[in-house]
Amino acid sequence: MSDRIDQVLAGIRVPDLPYPTAKAAPEATPDWRPLLLSCWSEQRDERVTKVLRSVQIQWSVRQVNAAYLSDRIMDVFLKTSGLHTSLVSRVARLRFWLAWRLDDAGNTALSDVILQWLDHLQEWRGWSDNGGRSSRILLEQLDSLIIAVAGSFESQTIEPLENYCRQSLDDMFRRGAQVTRLRERLYETELGASRQRLAEQVARALVGRALSGRNLPPVISQFIMDDWFRVLKQSVLGDGVDSELYRHANKILEWLVWVGDPELSDKDRNKLYQVGEQLGDRIQDVWRRALGQDMPATSGEGIHAVIVDRIRGEVPELALALPPEINFMWDNRWLGMEPVQASDYEPYIGHWFVEGEGAQEQRRFFFTLLEESQEVVWTNGAGVKLGLQSWSEFRMKREAQILREMPDSKPFGEVLNETVGVLVNVCDKQQQQRELAAKEARARAEALRREKEEALRIQAEQEAAHKAELARQKAIAEERRLADEQLELERLRKEAEAAATKLVEGIGLEGWISLQGESQENEPLRLKLAVKIAASRKFIFVDRLGLNRHQFMHDELVAGIVEGRIRILGGGAEFDDTLSRVVGRIRVGRN
Repeated sequence: MSDRIDQVLAGIRVPDLPYPTAKAAPEATPDWRPLLLSCWSEQRDERVTKVLRSVQIQWSVRQVNAAYLSDRIMDVFLKTSGLHTSLVSRVARLRFWLAWRLDDAGNTALSDVILQWLDHLQEWRGWSDNGGRSSRILLEQLDSLIIAVAGSFESQTIEPLENYCRQSLDDMFRRGAQVTRLRERLYETELGASRQRLAEQVARALVGRALSGRNLPPVISQFIMDDWFRVLKQSVLGDGVDSELYRHANKILEWLVWVGDPELSDKDRNKLYQVGEQLGDRIQDVWRRALGQDMPATSGEGIHAVIVDRIRGEVPELALALPPEINFMWDNRWLGMEPVQASDYEPYIGHWFVEGEGAQEQRRFFFTLLEESQEVVWTNGAGVKLGLQSWSEFRMKREAQILREMPDSKPFGEVLNETVGVLVNVCDKQQQQRELAAKEARARAEALRREKEEALRIQAEQEAAHKAELARQKAIAEERRLADEQLELERLRKEAEAAATKLVEGIGLEGWISLQGESQENEPLRLKLAVKIAASRKFIFVDRLGLNRHQFMHDELVAGIVEGRIRILGGGAEFDDTLSRVVGRIRVGRN
């Protein structure tokens, strides 16, 4: 997962962080190493992102993301490391160095030896700021860490910190071997001591229960306190509380009290005789089995004498069996202890527990449970015994949350993978969102382009339709104009034809006409009407010599006059002007 750190540094965007407003050139990236070095040297308890906000400098995207990733990794690691609060604040300041390394090296920011050292910080989970030797050792090492990290900043390499980590790991491994040996010896020692305490406490409880409130002959009380106490203790130590020897030793204790107390034994003289007769031999037998030797004669003489006196019915001198001045202490709970099942305590073995809050908290390691005495053995991180605690008290404090189990810690590498994994997922989602936003933007741009093209097409079509409509209306108007002109021309032609017809009909014999030549250079030909045939409406003209005969039909003459090729001479100036205007308008209309 660490291979994807560069993806997070380049791609993630976190709200409210001081990202640059525009992309800057690589050479314009500010050098933040002096700022981070000063924060480390001052051992400031601040997040890197807060430091970036506190100065008016335009940081690069990679620097901002490196600061955020460093804060995130260290926050999660320290939250799950289980270290003492006094250590958390010190280790947390590595975020300044880590931010610089992430920006500078990305995926290769941390070497194997540094990661291994960070993982092995768990060895200090049991550290408490109690002023002891182990406490001072760690604080001195962390003081050396300040110098190593500063040297890494100044040399712009990780070698000073790597050298520190190697030395610290060597010390940790050496100390770990020592702790293992200490715990092995501690277990053997405490196992034997546990049996001794069990035997001592059970014997005390038996004697205290039997003698409490009794008035007995001092010989019996003294024998029980000095001699039979050792037998009871050895029976428990050698064979246990479930053994036959333990039961016989306890039964003899009860018989001794019963025989010595008249309030008990005088009620049944027959039983007193039977018990008194057998008690001496029973005491000898149990003594021999428990202590491995015969009972001294001096120890049994006094007991034998009391038994004989009691059988005879005599009442010996009595005294309080447990006078206050001897201060004999016992606890009856040792007699009724139920065995602790392995499934009840094994889940706690090897776990750290904490009592107290904040800087006052005290940490202890659940080393083992001594089953015979039902006592928890507490040690510190160096394998040194801190004390014993009864199983019942342990359970009571656990239920009352006075004693709290520390949660399982996570190695730094696991924290790194999980943190980067979460941020990679966020980065992927943001990338997908950006791609989706870009796709939607492109789609919107394409839609706007198509809408614009469609609007332009519609506008062009509307303009073309408008132009076509204008052209159509213009064509219609032109057709109408031409039709009107044609009508006008037709009217004028008819008027001209009518005028020309009137002229032709009014021309008489000897009337003259002027005939235009084929070209403009030729002089008009003057002709005189020689013959006019009414039936065929034919006119025959000749020149002034009566030669060069020209023949025209009536309609030809009219058409010639209208077209201006023929002119009737002598028709009057007014008529000529009228005819000229008509003919001119007809010519213009044709053009």
